[in-house]
Amino acid sequence: MTYSIRNLIIVFLSLIPFVSFSQRIKQSINTSWQFHRGVEKDDNKKGYWEQVNIPHTWNVEDVMDDEPGYYRGIGWYQKELYIPEGWKDKNIYLYFEGASQVAEVFVNGKRAGVHRGSYLAFSFNITSLLNEGKNTIRVKVDNSHDPDIPPLGGDFSVYGGIYRDVYLIAVDKNHFDMDNYASSGVFISTPSVSEESASVQIRGKVSVSKKVKITTTIYDKEGKEVAVSETDPDKDGSFTVQVKNIKKPNLWSPENPYLYKVVNVLRDAKNEIVYDEVVNPLGFRWYHFDAEKGFYLNGKPYKIMGASRHQDFKGMGSALSDALHINDVQWLKDMGGNFLRVSHYPQDPAVMEACDRLGILTAVETPGNNQITESEVYTHNMLDMQREMIRQNYNHPSVVIWSYMNEVLIQPLYKDKTPEREKYWKNLHELALKMENLCRDEDKERYTMIAFHGDFDLYKKVGLIDIPKIAGWNLYQGWYGGKFGDFETFVLKHHKEFPLKPLIISEFGADSDYRLHSFSPVIFDKTQEYANLYHESYLKIIKKYAFIAGAIVWNLAEFGNESRQEAVPHINNKGLLTTDRKPKDSYFIYKAALAQQPFVKIGGSDWLYRAQQADPGSNTEATQPVTVYSNQKEVKLWNNGQLIGIQNVKDGKAVFACSFKNGLNTLKAVTDRGDEDLIAIDFHVIANQLKNTENTFTTLNVSLGDQRMFEDEVTKESWVPEQEYKPGSWGYVGGKVYREDEKSEKYGSRRNILGTAYDAMYETQRVGLKSFKADVPYGLYEITLHFAELLTPTEQEKLVYNLESNTRSENKLGYTRKFDVSLNGFIFLENLSDDNHLAPITAYSTKTTILVNRGQGITVGFIPHEGEAILNGIQLRKIF
Repeated sequence: MTYSIRNLIIVFLSLIPFVSFSQRIKQSINTSWQFHRGVEKDDNKKGYWEQVNIPHTWNVEDVMDDEPGYYRGIGWYQKELYIPEGWKDKNIYLYFEGASQVAEVFVNGKRAGVHRGSYLAFSFNITSLLNEGKNTIRVKVDNSHDPDIPPLGGDFSVYGGIYRDVYLIAVDKNHFDMDNYASSGVFISTPSVSEESASVQIRGKVSVSKKVKITTTIYDKEGKEVAVSETDPDKDGSFTVQVKNIKKPNLWSPENPYLYKVVNVLRDAKNEIVYDEVVNPLGFRWYHFDAEKGFYLNGKPYKIMGASRHQDFKGMGSALSDALHINDVQWLKDMGGNFLRVSHYPQDPAVMEACDRLGILTAVETPGNNQITESEVYTHNMLDMQREMIRQNYNHPSVVIWSYMNEVLIQPLYKDKTPEREKYWKNLHELALKMENLCRDEDKERYTMIAFHGDFDLYKKVGLIDIPKIAGWNLYQGWYGGKFGDFETFVLKHHKEFPLKPLIISEFGADSDYRLHSFSPVIFDKTQEYANLYHESYLKIIKKYAFIAGAIVWNLAEFGNESRQEAVPHINNKGLLTTDRKPKDSYFIYKAALAQQPFVKIGGSDWLYRAQQADPGSNTEATQPVTVYSNQKEVKLWNNGQLIGIQNVKDGKAVFACSFKNGLNTLKAVTDRGDEDLIAIDFHVIANQLKNTENTFTTLNVSLGDQRMFEDEVTKESWVPEQEYKPGSWGYVGGKVYREDEKSEKYGSRRNILGTAYDAMYETQRVGLKSFKADVPYGLYEITLHFAELLTPTEQEKLVYNLESNTRSENKLGYTRKFDVSLNGFIFLENLSDDNHLAPITAYSTKTTILVNRGQGITVGFIPHEGEAILNGIQLRKIF
């Protein structure tokens, strides 16, 4: 290139206005942190600080172990930061997406600020505290229970730590507001939207020292400019932009989640230098709730159907990557759901971004659970959290409801019918009014909701139903008590007494341990089959009434609560997905009802190892119902290449009677349009006559006092329900089923059985049995006996959020239990009692081998000395 050509290029470029790229720099600083649990000490000994990456929580293990309680206290984080020389003229912020629950930040030993609350973002301007080059950041995090910081209780664990992303943000001295509750500083609303046109209002504030101008550009999905506006900020830095008459807007909906982009650029008024830029999503939609006709979206009736979500994952606690948050929203979308209740607290920004992008309507709520503290500090913190939540999530088109106070009357302070209790109700009512007014002041367009538990008369008395725009009801009729039909009775009562108040079923669900199954399920047996009946019953009523604006399943996925016991300790297992995101049959019930894409799924797809007694008159075949879920008209089912049948799909399913044989059984379901699903089941048929030669005896695993089937997916063992002994077969002789409450139909204990992962098996037992017999053929056998003392010296603490109407009675250990166990006549266990192996609610198992002679079989005898003998489980395995 010649000198003259270079000069021409320089002259040409000088004629073009200089426009630089945005000067904002945002970078995550998640790696290479050090962590120490406990009070900080000036100690640099090896091992004192643990190397961690963010997201991080210190409660991954202790929430799930058998030790009562989990660590709620102080943890320290530290990290070295290197600030480049090029940042010396910038303002520098530390931005935390979330830390639980009080975070105090220090930079080079000086306090930068403190934030209270586990679930919202916060940032601090650390410019004045920094040195050039190397800097030390320390963060003191404390998740101790604090009566002035919600949540005060609830059916979830308050994990401690810096459990969401941390960012370093550098901005020019002239920038969009960085000190507005960690929001973007720009707030977008759509005052009018129709199919023909729409208007947009953009409000915000800038911090400037020079004369600037603000350019606002709206881009469509393809990047085409839709509108451009330019404005100057007021003297205080505030600005408002009105964009009117956008023709034929693409409307945002779950079926068409069309997103525009609003780009605000801050420029020097003279030379066009770009100081700062912020980008926000924009979705054009309009909606309203009608107390008689339900929810309307973009002018059309639209039934809300979806789920709630907690933010934890198996083996990770609450410290999840963005991908795992996004995957959960995708699970909901794939199910056909159109709504997410972000409960019981605001969640990771990645969740909200995914809801915008995938088309999921949302309700976001603050963590005001169970009760309140009557203090000015608590009120201030609640209002502050609500304001943070609204401002940080204001620009998400997916948000249609701001929620606050979940089941807030379930655990009141003070004794009933006292002046203190009445004053508490009044104070709670006043706080609810303040929360409501704040929501309406901050956002005049969106709706508000409080989620109530099922005590209709109490909420009516306290006056809470009158306050929010929408009443949310958490209803569990047919689970914690009552029957399925009581659900319909309840919603009709609400509609009659509050005919002008829109209604959402904000929670409904039933526990289901994915390992437990029964074809004759009963209330509270924790089987998938009972949960399926529950969801099918509720779904019919939800569809039946237009005034039910929507219904939100509790919960999308199982989640942790350290204080829970029952079949899966420390887990609320009402989820449609397991803690590691395996779908249960209940997930497919909703997919069959809601999904638009063609779909077929064989039920029990997570139940791949099964055992069952042979059909009467057979030793080689066992028949089970097989449910196929689909949103198509017709389904065919094959087993091992043989056609089982053809059925029309009704209410999202078809049920076939399928005969299984020993070994691998391959099921294939095909719809009328050719969609298919395939699963392989390893089936063990237990012969009716154990000595028959058609089906040689190998194993038998029996859960005593139980009518459920249990699958151990780790060992691939299948447990069968107990049965009474018949000659030639197997079973118990004498005794009765253990019941925690003799007046209740719910059998088994609901205690966490210590020392085992198989709580469901140990929670049931037969009491007072004389023997267990199995007429097995000649051979060498291994016998394993399982025991757990279910009577305890103390009552189990009632979990208030289980919504049980009364404190249940519970059997206590009021005497010494002592008995011997014999095998084919010789004493195997002597004086088994609570003085030795039978510690309360603790698993004890022992095994031995025995040679069975011809015609002898196995007889396990029980000889009581004090009290009654017990047996929880037995396993027989033929060695050879």
